[in-house]
Amino acid sequence: MREVLSELLAWWRAGESVAMGTVVATFRSAPRPPGASMLVGPDGSVVGSVSGGCVEGAVVELGHQVLEDGVPVLERYGVSDEDAFAVGLTCGGILDVYVEKVDRVTFPELEDVAGEVEAGRPVGVATVVAHPDPAVLGRRILVRPGAAVSGGLGSNRMDGAIADDALGLLALGASETLGYGPDGERRGEGMRVFVRSFAPRPRMLVFGAIDFAAAVARVGTFLGYRVTVCDARPVFATHVRFPDADEVVVDWPHRYLQAQADAGAIDGRTVMCVLTHDPKFDIPLLEVALRLPEVAYIGAMGSRRTHEGRLRRLQDAGLTPAEIERLSSPLGLDLGARTPEETAVSIAAEIVACRWGGSGRRLATVGGRIHRED
Repeated sequence: MREVLSELLAWWRAGESVAMGTVVATFRSAPRPPGASMLVGPDGSVVGSVSGGCVEGAVVELGHQVLEDGVPVLERYGVSDEDAFAVGLTCGGILDVYVEKVDRVTFPELEDVAGEVEAGRPVGVATVVAHPDPAVLGRRILVRPGAAVSGGLGSNRMDGAIADDALGLLALGASETLGYGPDGERRGEGMRVFVRSFAPRPRMLVFGAIDFAAAVARVGTFLGYRVTVCDARPVFATHVRFPDADEVVVDWPHRYLQAQADAGAIDGRTVMCVLTHDPKFDIPLLEVALRLPEVAYIGAMGSRRTHEGRLRRLQDAGLTPAEIERLSSPLGLDLGARTPEETAVSIAAEIVACRWGGSGRRLATVGGRIHRED
């Protein structure tokens, strides 16, 4: 829903009704992840995508139906569906799409959700997408860390169980459909609840204001990271040189990173690219980075010779083999990259491979599933 939130909110504020289709579950090689949404506006316009084009037409038709009768629908599309050929899900995957009518009556909390997302604060929306009682279908609650639950599903038992699980998913930044008994029983079937987590964007910290950093910042923004470029030299660390970065910080890299860690601004989704390849900058920085408990990726640029010297200095600084093992150096995949832009693609490819457990090999040479599970 994040990608269509501005259009949805505009129609909502205008008092209009919108049909929203949301991917709530995927199986096998589905093209879009849970949470991907598409809108059918009051004027018939379409915003967003649930499948990259495979089933959009069928969802649009369902959206018009939902706008007319107001009854939400959970529909499955894929090769196991007798209509698979008609909707053309050629990728071989299966996806569940929940289509609902959204307006001020059905989703009064939308303004609150949009406000939290805009402010960068985590918020989770748990919506009942399947239930034996049609009256319960579409009910939702909002969860925020350390705050009371907003909304209600119909009973304290339902609210309590689902709020606990939704907060757990929100902490991970994960969106998922959960199953319960009709009254929220942990062991039971009948109710399905989709939890959409709106967590702040993961961070990419780029250390070293060199020409390669501008390309890395650009591709990091493209991948959805909140990008910070940090360098101790004010003449190089400027917004003019790094227009794609969310922020440019003039500070010693190790001091800035330690302050961010102390402030709780580094988490398990954070990636770091150390591009200084200068011992006076990168050794103190890596001493801090490699000792942090939760970081998704730490990569450092440099030649093989620079890498060997870096390892010796880190060992001399007292880092353990296990800590040093966390370092990707030289960073990036072997793509034969030469330009800053090609090198940025190489670095981004390694980050994606680490995130999803990819091998970095050509897909044409790899058997089995293309899309790995979380």
